[in-house]
Amino acid sequence: MKNPFSSTRIFLGEMVGELQKATWPTRTELRDSTVIVIVASVILGVFTAISDFSLFQFVDLFTRLVS
Repeated sequence: MKNPFSSTRIFLGEMVGELQKATWPTRTELRDSTVIVIVASVILGVFTAISDFSLFQFVDLFTRLVS
């Protein structure tokens, strides 16, 4: 059986090496990306709310006509 401490040490070493190779965003890039995500989330939320309200009104109207 393999030594779990050895495997863990190898994994952590490789992980640190990969993280050092990564390109990290600057503060400006991070801020701009965050703003884009927040705006997109708000737009999607508004679209979902309008769609839900419209569908509810349509179903309510249809059920009133049938009843």
